[in-house]
Amino acid sequence: MFVHNPVNDKITILIVDDHKLIRDTWSFILNSDPRFQVIAETDSGKDAIGLAENNHPNIVLMDINMSPMNGFEATKEIRKVSPESKIIGVSMHSQPAYAKKMLQVGAMGYITKNSSKEEMIGAISEVAHGNKYICHEVKAILSEQILEDNEKPDINLLSQREIEIIDLIKQGQSSKEIAQQLNITLKTVEVHRHNILKKLNLKNTAALVNFINNAGMA
Repeated sequence: MFVHNPVNDKITILIVDDHKLIRDTWSFILNSDPRFQVIAETDSGKDAIGLAENNHPNIVLMDINMSPMNGFEATKEIRKVSPESKIIGVSMHSQPAYAKKMLQVGAMGYITKNSSKEEMIGAISEVAHGNKYICHEVKAILSEQILEDNEKPDINLLSQREIEIIDLIKQGQSSKEIAQQLNITLKTVEVHRHNILKKLNLKNTAALVNFINNAGMA
């Protein structure tokens, strides 16, 4: 690890990553921008805490995948000793759960190692000005998950009668048998079955049976 003397009016940065090539690359990129000054770097979460306490950087770029102390643990400790330092989690993981966990332990931003140079610089600028930042890659995955959740069948859309019919379908009863048991016409059963598939966005009875099993209705 090493420490630079900060330059006035520049956003000071501490880089924490256990790969020297990454630290060297980020240092070169950021020190080439007149707005930034990398004042320290380290490959250790534990050392990062001491560096933050002694130097109070504006920004900490924190790799989350380190050992023995990972980025989550180091972030929590840095927030105690240098609460004014704003932390950006950096990881190879693009799953939103990692970003969420970093924000929960006190980080202000999250980017992946697939993020571009421009996005990293943009993230640092946003966070330095007090804004939270989540990279485009994680946002895109989060949007896909939300859309998928919205497209999932929702049993709450069904009426009580339709749920009764589903219960009989899962027992293997035919439409004729269902009509007899519920004392309704065969045509009414077929209408209910059609409405059930439509409400649940399912194509056929096989898909309905699969949904019943996966939804824990079996």
